[in-house]
Amino acid sequence: MTERLRAGVLGATGLAGQQVLAALERHPWFTVVAVGASSASAGKSLGDALREPSGSSRWFAEGQLEDSLAGLRCLSDEELLKSPLDLLFSSVSKEVAEEWEPRFAERVPVISTASAFRYEPDVPILIPGINDAHAEALHDQRRARGWRGFIAPIPNCTTTGLAVSLKPLHDAFGIRAVTMTSLQAVSGAGRQGGVLALDVIDNVIPFIPGEEEKVERETRKILGHWGEPAAFAVSCTCTRVNVRDGHLETVNVGTERPADAAAATAAMNAFGVDGLKGLPSAPNRLLRVDPDPFRPQPRRDRDAGDGMTVTVGRVRDEPVLKGVKYVVLSHNTKLGAGKGAVLLAEWLSREGYITSQRSHGT
Repeated sequence: MTERLRAGVLGATGLAGQQVLAALERHPWFTVVAVGASSASAGKSLGDALREPSGSSRWFAEGQLEDSLAGLRCLSDEELLKSPLDLLFSSVSKEVAEEWEPRFAERVPVISTASAFRYEPDVPILIPGINDAHAEALHDQRRARGWRGFIAPIPNCTTTGLAVSLKPLHDAFGIRAVTMTSLQAVSGAGRQGGVLALDVIDNVIPFIPGEEEKVERETRKILGHWGEPAAFAVSCTCTRVNVRDGHLETVNVGTERPADAAAATAAMNAFGVDGLKGLPSAPNRLLRVDPDPFRPQPRRDRDAGDGMTVTVGRVRDEPVLKGVKYVVLSHNTKLGAGKGAVLLAEWLSREGYITSQRSHGT
């Protein structure tokens, strides 16, 4: 890429926005030139907006906030909308996204971590290397809505690891049914009630509002043909556990064609994503199988591929559904959030969906 693209981040002071900023640190293709935040932060430098009156920092992402980013002035949403950008990373709540993402998409591509538009019929939920062909729908979205840009959301963080692990099985054997139980890290909840220290220590929270429905719906949309969700059923139980980062899931799969543990392992090990080679945020392997029966473990395996590799273990025959079962782990704040959004932007840029707006005078 000869010219760095100018990126803006909407919701830069929130946890999801911080994760995007951390993933963009010293990025060779993108330069963050503008950040948007709430009205309480607008007008302050990003560094000041992330500083409590006591002097403590509200930077909760990995590493330290770069000085070049800390000095950026936080813009109101309206000011950010008028900034000269080539793409926007949107890391805001569903309610804010519903209002502002279409306004930005009229001008520039929007890569979103929010769920606001995931279920629209002209909006693909993209995981590079898994459902690349769905990106063609972005052309139709642009034409139908009269936008210069588009909205391209990444999946729910719990969906990501499940969809990546199911892809080679779906290709090799076909899938009839999936049941999944998640043990999700507390970082996936942000800093909200319901996962306060006294709630989660020595405890498991057996309900995450809206999570199961998101995973069931998104998995079928991602692994189906465009406009036609996958025909198999997905049933989930999502729980919150006392783990900092890394979503662990136990998965049972009924297959259309006979599959045992050895064949499923071989299919997963053979799964390659040559289309990700050369992308700055891509891991060497998107999916790996660990033969150790005590793996994967969040503390030991979540940072595989710098948090971008999905790890599968304990692949076994599944007699009830007549297929296979396994455990899968993915990093919820890297592949499932900030760095996953940046990877999608990289892939869309390389494939020509995101280009410099300088030629348009913006």
